[in-house]
Amino acid sequence: MRVFLTGATGFIGTYLIPELLGAGHQVIGLSRSDEGAAKLQAAGVEVLRGTLEEPQSLVPGVEKADAVIHCAFDHNFATFAANGEKDKKAILTMGEALLGSDRPMLITSGVALGNRGDGKPATEDYTDTIHQSPRQSEYAGLELLEKGVNLGVVRLPQVHDTEKSGLIPYFAAIAKEKGVSGYLTSGATAWSAAHVTDVARLYKLAIERGEKGAIYNAVDESGVSFKEIAEVIGANLKVPVKAIEGEEIASFFGWMAVFAKMDFRATSEITQKKLGWTPTGPDLLSDLKQTKF
Repeated sequence: MRVFLTGATGFIGTYLIPELLGAGHQVIGLSRSDEGAAKLQAAGVEVLRGTLEEPQSLVPGVEKADAVIHCAFDHNFATFAANGEKDKKAILTMGEALLGSDRPMLITSGVALGNRGDGKPATEDYTDTIHQSPRQSEYAGLELLEKGVNLGVVRLPQVHDTEKSGLIPYFAAIAKEKGVSGYLTSGATAWSAAHVTDVARLYKLAIERGEKGAIYNAVDESGVSFKEIAEVIGANLKVPVKAIEGEEIASFFGWMAVFAKMDFRATSEITQKKLGWTPTGPDLLSDLKQTKF
């Protein structure tokens, strides 16, 4: 297949490209810069210049492709709500270009959308459409499914290697600033995780074997304790570890307080069964121990 990949120069995209090429697919990669374009060309990828800010610039990539994988997202949390709207417009624009065909499109979301609020891990067979997330991807996806687009979703946990680890570097930055690595007093908060190589392999399998309307959780570890994460950060930065409680949560964690209080537990039993996907990469804490924050 010819696969149009947004986020081609990003964290997951960089690992996904060799997975796709190694399986015999051709890749059209989105780039907003000359530097990114040069890297893609060196990797054997056809380049499309465009940006999420100009969603129509993505349409030529969709029109050339047999399948679309949308990994791009603006992770500037200072403008998170606006970025979610930008992402939604990009998804709807690409989806409109797929109308009338059966060409598959994979979009990216987060495991929190599968949380029923009952204290159990998030699953692939549930979508929270009441308490809407600033990340609008799945809500855009539902609109496209109703129009007949062959759309699937990959929900991400904390995706990691020894360089990056989802939201965790932001908590490490707070620990460095405060001289203390904090976690919630209850110690009950936990986050699901997966190594980036396993996540890239899942995207490839999902675009090859995925079903229309399917949701896939890219989860290896269903719940790594936030306390354990804080302890590794503390050891890494050589700062003490402290339980944070009550009114201190907001002042200590600042804009990250909302994430500190969220439980990101999730399972991937359905995904593993449907796609034959078995994660094999290193665990989160092992990678964090080798990360230079």
